[in-house]
Amino acid sequence: MSTTANTGAAALIVAAGRGTRLGAELPKQYVPLNGACALRRSIDLYLGVEGISQLCVVIHADDADLYADAVGSLCDPRLMSPVLGGATRAAPVRAGVEAFEGNAPEKILIHDAARPFMPREVIEVVITALDRSAGACAALPVVDALWDAEDGLAAEPVARDRLWRAQTPQGFRFAPILAAHRAHSGTGADDVAVAREAGMAVRFVTGSEAGYKITTGDDLARALRDTAH
Repeated sequence: MSTTANTGAAALIVAAGRGTRLGAELPKQYVPLNGACALRRSIDLYLGVEGISQLCVVIHADDADLYADAVGSLCDPRLMSPVLGGATRAAPVRAGVEAFEGNAPEKILIHDAARPFMPREVIEVVITALDRSAGACAALPVVDALWDAEDGLAAEPVARDRLWRAQTPQGFRFAPILAAHRAHSGTGADDVAVAREAGMAVRFVTGSEAGYKITTGDDLARALRDTAH
């Protein structure tokens, strides 16, 4: 496939999951949040970030109508047609990354649609970090005490001084992460795992508690409070 040079950063928003833990009638990325669902809020967030030259969303094959409703009358030339996801966690991301190959960016940010409130400043720091590292991930250091437990009983403490909670965006230089996904078995927990399996260096940058993931009913209640103004 022929490619065209593109000096900007691409944004890939992954919205192919079903979100069954939330217990809602709709996949969590489409649940209304006081006027706009999480997916639409994530799209608007990235279209407002300086340097984002392209944006693509990976959706589930059953969600075409939900996606169309979410984007509504949005008309931005950077928003590409959605890509259909695959069976495993990594398959939708690979399909989304490959969608940019014809106009390959220097950098790509991969973001979970269920994290619609990540501050723009964090996204910009991830983009900048890719000037000196092949990968960069928004993350928070673990501050709570950690314990290994057996049958619900505390067994042994776990050292926390080197532990981080990964968030999104997870950003990468485009060419190596594309190659990493094509070589990946599909079992990685996230894109940092895919990158590390391929030997890529990934730098953690400080994320934000505001960038929480909507997973449970409590998270949804928090998101509704956060958008009630």
